[in-house]
Amino acid sequence: MRKVYNKILSISGNVITVKASNVGYEELAEITTQRGKSLAQVIKLDNDLVSLQVFAGSRGVSVSDEIQFLGHPMQVTFSDNMLGRIFDGAGNPRDKGPQLTDNMIEVAGPSVNPAKRIIPKRMIRTNIPMIDIFNSLVVSQKLPIFSVSGEPYNELLARIALQAEVDMIILGGIGLKYDEYMKFKNTLEEGGALSRSIFFMNTASDPIVESLMVPDLSLAVAEKFALKGKDVLVLLSDMTNFADAMKEIAITMEQVPSNRGYPGDLYSQLAARYEKAVDFEGAGSITVLAVTTMPGDDVTHPVPDNTGYITEGQFYLHHGSIDPFGSLSRLKQQVNDPKSSRKDHRAIMDGMIQLYAQFIETEEKRSMGFRMSNWDQKLLKYGEQFKAQMMNLTVNIPLEKALDRGWEILADCFTTDETRMRTELINEFWPKN
Repeated sequence: MRKVYNKILSISGNVITVKASNVGYEELAEITTQRGKSLAQVIKLDNDLVSLQVFAGSRGVSVSDEIQFLGHPMQVTFSDNMLGRIFDGAGNPRDKGPQLTDNMIEVAGPSVNPAKRIIPKRMIRTNIPMIDIFNSLVVSQKLPIFSVSGEPYNELLARIALQAEVDMIILGGIGLKYDEYMKFKNTLEEGGALSRSIFFMNTASDPIVESLMVPDLSLAVAEKFALKGKDVLVLLSDMTNFADAMKEIAITMEQVPSNRGYPGDLYSQLAARYEKAVDFEGAGSITVLAVTTMPGDDVTHPVPDNTGYITEGQFYLHHGSIDPFGSLSRLKQQVNDPKSSRKDHRAIMDGMIQLYAQFIETEEKRSMGFRMSNWDQKLLKYGEQFKAQMMNLTVNIPLEKALDRGWEILADCFTTDETRMRTELINEFWPKN
């Protein structure tokens, strides 16, 4: 029987402090107030002084309210009944469906032992050419989408959720606007992907502590499904909101701030989530794709800066498309070789990007009033076709069709000699008519 305490020593923001013994870090407690019951989580231990973050906020909490520690950390249900369901940041139903209380599992456990991981070597097809051809997404990869406010990063996540060739999707929303949450829901519902998806959604109007729980809930459930043999794609938006929630709580706790006010363990906290990505030997996998918005488009901001040291590259969403120069998938070489893909994959990837780089230089010359040569005119024609038929995020075609389209664009703009492609590939893939 857990002891009940009824003397709160202090209330600071949404953090309360109580004197208690035999309490563990991240343990849950139940607070009984005049408004009802609310959950809180232990976030600091100082001998017998225990600080708790109140999930629903401290409004209505008085110093004489009862606190009962539950003896376990945050838990979430796990079963196939979760598919197609939408939960909030505390794991409670948000879709007015029944509460699921069977088979509870703990969240925020350790990452998988490296000895139990296998080398990433399988592609996740998304039918988005800028990903499939130029920066292939690999099973068990951890990748951020670097972007700024106003860019269509949530639309990109929704498209990936609809089109990715995986067994299931777990979508974690962190501090989303309500209309962004509804757009995710409606897009996946209309596209028929809701039945293979699980949502953990924290909106901007929800308690801030729940935004800290969303990645842990998403990844804990993903790990259990992966152990059952499922290939799970975890999509998170937005990890900058997650870091800002950490920052707010750290300020409330009067912790010594680090870079730009973020807590000193920002790197460790981010790594603990990203390192959950894994391909289990003899089971399934977890792949993590997470939006990281960059305030002021500043890649040196602490959140993207720390993220870049943890992850295996990034997708850089810029001006409504995935920037071919700012993006990098460090594991793409594992899956775009002739054994895993078509033998012209790397040639198309390298050749088209080199020509696009020349197109960018030509555009700069044209903007400065330079005279355009015949070669410049070809590059300008090529660049416009590349942007419209490859970079446009609405393009939805399989990898093989995208590679064929690459050859069609090259043939429409250049001669075979001008592309510098190998003769054997030209003989096999160059359009005949």
